Amino acid sequence: MRTTYSRSIPAGGPCAEPSLEISDIQIAGYERNIGLRLYRRAGSRSLPVILYFHGGAFVRGSLDDADVAARHFAEHLSALVISVDYSLAPQYPFPAALEDAYRAARWVDAVGRTYGAGGKKLFVVGHCAGGHIANGLAFVARDRGDVQVEAQALFSPMLDPSMTCLADERRVASDISARDCAASYRAYLPQAAQRMHPYAAPLESARLAGLPPTFIATAQNDVLHVEAERYAARLIGAGVPTQVVRYPSATHEQVANEQQALQDTVHFFQSRLAPPAVAIR
Repeated sequence: MRTTYSRSIPAGGPCAEPSLEISDIQIAGYERNIGLRLYRRAGSRSLPVILYFHGGAFVRGSLDDADVAARHFAEHLSALVISVDYSLAPQYPFPAALEDAYRAARWVDAVGRTYGAGGKKLFVVGHCAGGHIANGLAFVARDRGDVQVEAQALFSPMLDPSMTCLADERRVASDISARDCAASYRAYLPQAAQRMHPYAAPLESARLAGLPPTFIATAQNDVLHVEAERYAARLIGAGVPTQVVRYPSATHEQVANEQQALQDTVHFFQSRLAPPAVAIR
């Protein structure tokens, strides 16, 4: 089913956000069919693709939760944005959500042109557990070799099932707690051995080289900001071009829709979409 949303240009002039075409479809996932919500500027074709993974700590969340961010990227980048309704734990534990993400990426390669994809550049974005999944897809793409992720943006990602790097809850007004994190990891990674798998525990991985350029947005009022910033440092140490920004007034949930964080991500992706400079001799 396709629904087209049109926006009128306000009296202020033609600088308003463009009209978007929004479609809901289903594809085969790892254990069940999964939904995709596609956003693109009306009439646009041959677009780079952004896969977006909503938050919800592995156990909740929906395409509607991703709508603000997905719209922002579609309105401010010439890109086809695909929000992925991946499988949720505990009914579908690891690696279901990650394999759903991989199947969405493979779907883009196979039939994405029908929906406006150009087949050349793929970016991934995720918030909270979605950041974990986006980052895991970057690992899978590197290791399997049949998907190429050009860059990734992680918003307050969950990266460390061992939970050894959490900020002090007494000092940050976090809207996610250590107890919340522990329950989420138990649901998604029910087997202890899974919590050391490099795709599930990237902070513990010794193989970070070859991952795509990365932008990490963290929130001051979030117990997870320490581990995300430590991960950024490890990526830099492995030679991965990485930017990390902490947003001082945001919480874990708010950072996914933080306008400055969204715009910073737009600029990060724009720098990867621009053609390389040609030296003048």
